[in-house]
Amino acid sequence: MGGFFGVVSSGNCIDDLFYGTDYHSHLGTRRGGLAVRLDDGRCFRSIHDITNAQFRSKFDGELDSLCGCAGIGVISDTEDQPLLITGRLGRFSIVTVGKINNQQEIIRSLFDGGYSHLSEANDGEPNPTELVSMLICRKDNFVEGIEYAQKVIDGSCSMLVLAGGRIYAARDRYGRTPVLVGKKPGAYAVSMESSAFPNLDYEVAHELGPGEIVEITASEAIVRREATETMKMCTFFWVYFGYPSSTYEGVNAESARYRNGASLAARDKDMLSEVDSICGIPDSGIAHAIGYSNATDKPYLRSFVKYTPTWPRSFMPQNQSKRDLVAKMKLIPVKEQIKGKRMLFCDDSIVRGTQLRDTVVRLYEDGAGAVHMRSACPPLLFGCRFLNFSRSRSEMDLAARRAISRLEKTTDLSDEIIAKYLVYDSPEYLAMVEEIRRELNLTTLKFQSLDGLLDAIGIPREKLCTYCWNGRDVEHEIPKLPLEKK
Repeated sequence: MGGFFGVVSSGNCIDDLFYGTDYHSHLGTRRGGLAVRLDDGRCFRSIHDITNAQFRSKFDGELDSLCGCAGIGVISDTEDQPLLITGRLGRFSIVTVGKINNQQEIIRSLFDGGYSHLSEANDGEPNPTELVSMLICRKDNFVEGIEYAQKVIDGSCSMLVLAGGRIYAARDRYGRTPVLVGKKPGAYAVSMESSAFPNLDYEVAHELGPGEIVEITASEAIVRREATETMKMCTFFWVYFGYPSSTYEGVNAESARYRNGASLAARDKDMLSEVDSICGIPDSGIAHAIGYSNATDKPYLRSFVKYTPTWPRSFMPQNQSKRDLVAKMKLIPVKEQIKGKRMLFCDDSIVRGTQLRDTVVRLYEDGAGAVHMRSACPPLLFGCRFLNFSRSRSEMDLAARRAISRLEKTTDLSDEIIAKYLVYDSPEYLAMVEEIRRELNLTTLKFQSLDGLLDAIGIPREKLCTYCWNGRDVEHEIPKLPLEKK
């Protein structure tokens, strides 16, 4: 997915920018980048491949030579960022996080409007951040340009724009990703994760609302566009994406996961005598498992430990075969906690099921007596349209879709067919869960209900995006691009 951090300071901002960006390393694995406005007015930009190395290790050698009062940084799971742009609004740097579904439509409209070429590309695909910068430059100032880009993008796009020693921070039109402003004496910062602030001595000053645009200097943060009323923040920030110490919309991610685990446990009272220990799939399932354990008085034990010196981050390589290998290599079994034990695991979600199936095989090979599985969220039935949550090229990669396909004996799954399996605890839903259980060779399998998950988070349900579970989202139309040839 990706994450960003920016800072404007009355003194040198390099250390804050570097560490603040590094605190977003759990959100992406492909590229890390910094753009700094130097004291002499020039802009320094550096991008490194972080596929097989930590962000921190790639930038250590560059920092001592830098001195500047404003900068933006990004951890990207897709394209090269930040970009340095020279356009009708002058020189600026930009980073974005999101997903643009109507890229080709935007490109055609831009070309019709007078643009001649695109200079950035990733594996032959246009760089979405460059497209956003081109849209911004269609207007007379940055605020109007950012607002315009937000309105014509189908998908989502939160961004930071560094221009003239100040930062324009914008949250996605429907607030699908968090954006927060922090302050300390002599500096303001902006971050996607509130957990980036405390160790840098920032306090949260403001959380942007959907579509809100804020201009940040070293002395103030000024709202340039008020937030809109309609919010659809990604629920997965509380399930998986968000760092445990981060808080969004007033709700801490770790605390929500504890409540979610307790909610899962409340449905299992009749079978707890068949369980010896509660375990979490590291790292994302641990908090849910702790909540489950605390609610049942069943011991929380680590049957797998994650080898953090080599695999400290949650995300993994984009190539599926490499992902499968990493999934095995980073988890080391604690065989004394497996042999003869009847274990109940909590995981954040079951997406494809490939890695989980391999993990279950390893558990039985190490002598597990039983492997029960609890998913902290409902079955995933729809590919994310907004944040690249799943890298699946087809919805048929999803374990729940495959199960329905086998039950229905067709790969042509209409909305009417899928709708039958969305009803929690209906005969069709239970048949789908049983089909997934058989495929993964689990003793028992249960998924959290959507009601249970939303109750555990605790903010108004209409403010949360649940598209990947039920295919429903805020109704809106993407306006036509009002681009004119120049």
